[in-house]
Amino acid sequence: MPADPSYGSAGETPARSAESHQRSAAAHPARASATSAVEVRRSTRRRKSVSAYREGDRTIVLIPARMSKAEERRWVGVMLDKLAAQESKRHLGDTELAERAARLSAQYFDGRARPASVRWVTNQNTRWGSCTPAEGSIRLSHRLQGMPEYVVDYVLLHELAHLLVPGHGPGFWRLLEAYPRTERARGFLEGVVAAERLPADDEWSGVIRVRRFCTGCVPAWSDVVVCG
Repeated sequence: MPADPSYGSAGETPARSAESHQRSAAAHPARASATSAVEVRRSTRRRKSVSAYREGDRTIVLIPARMSKAEERRWVGVMLDKLAAQESKRHLGDTELAERAARLSAQYFDGRARPASVRWVTNQNTRWGSCTPAEGSIRLSHRLQGMPEYVVDYVLLHELAHLLVPGHGPGFWRLLEAYPRTERARGFLEGVVAAERLPADDEWSGVIRVRRFCTGCVPAWSDVVVCG
């Protein structure tokens, strides 16, 4: 079996057939978006394709019967991310984005970060977000639209944290430790940067795993903080 089988469209519900399935239920709380209940169904007739869809409060992942447990874990994660990305394409407008930022601030920062405005912009092609602390304004790149919700939430929290701590010192990163998917979201964004051959600067530059977080940011003494 190939190491990387092709996968079908996530969210597509296959027609019922006479396929024999081996079912196993597993919880993947770190990967699921809308639900944490995942049921893996193995099919002897499925050779290479992998697909996934929502069924009530569960996510069903269909894989070939001969796939190893390690491959199963990997492809469950891939398909959950694919589902989350498809679902987030129903992207938020500016009003909903501001409401989401307020909820995240309340959940992780005790409501202390209170932006005056949160909006999408189309002129940040090599930066994920930016904020102006003096004005309380946050801007997110339109390129985040369609990415998994946990990634958008991380970028929102990153910019919200700048309303409390202007630079990228230890205090800033301690704030983001409250969000359990910080490292995973950073890894996702690093992968996007690497895949698109974009300049991997700023605090997003974990591709080279050096703590060179601020080379592309406006210095902390400015009233603007721009993040990659």
